[in-house]
Amino acid sequence: MIPTSYPPATEIARLTARMLLEIKAVHFNAEEPFTLASGLPSPTYIDCRKLISYPRIRSTLMDFLTVTVMRNAGFEAFDNIAGGETAGIPFSALVAERMALPMTYVRKKPKGYGRNARIEGVMTEGQRVLLVEDLTTDGGSKLSFVDAIRETGADCAHTAVIFYYGIFPDTLQTLSDHGVTLHHLCTWWDVLAEARESGAFDDKTLTEVESFLRAPRAWQEARKPT
Repeated sequence: MIPTSYPPATEIARLTARMLLEIKAVHFNAEEPFTLASGLPSPTYIDCRKLISYPRIRSTLMDFLTVTVMRNAGFEAFDNIAGGETAGIPFSALVAERMALPMTYVRKKPKGYGRNARIEGVMTEGQRVLLVEDLTTDGGSKLSFVDAIRETGADCAHTAVIFYYGIFPDTLQTLSDHGVTLHHLCTWWDVLAEARESGAFDDKTLTEVESFLRAPRAWQEARKPT
């Protein structure tokens, strides 16, 4: 069912942050930082994959994501919903169901046999495709998926995520330079505000997390492995 009503973006951001904290998808640890895919340390980590195991929260957030995209991009703006392998696949399926559109997914690389395809499902030339993922950090990983979609002759000018880090200043420009607009539900700043409001973490941890969010590269540089 296509959602027809929704709260304002600020309330969507607050509620999304609250839900992520409720299911313990948010992890803060300043004393023993997490190692990101880049190899750099971070006092923050978020696991949006956990959402698929919580039906009420999952349904609410997919309603939020659907109406956010329709409000920002248009109610008849897309012909196909594509998920990025692997985390984006369940969320793209749920959004496609709500928007009554075909769903496809994009492999990170060709599977190496058969048709050697990166696109699974039916995507045709000229289709307007929305790329759905769980999150984005600096936007870089989205570009490969977008390029794979465009290689089919389809158009991909929008990507939608549940969570956007919101702390790296070049992210939106990187996507914009590639002709892509980002739609998201909440950022680390929304999660930090809700964590403070709810008392989900102690003050010392939240202070260190804020220090990271305000200057992530400097924080990482000072703590990267030698």
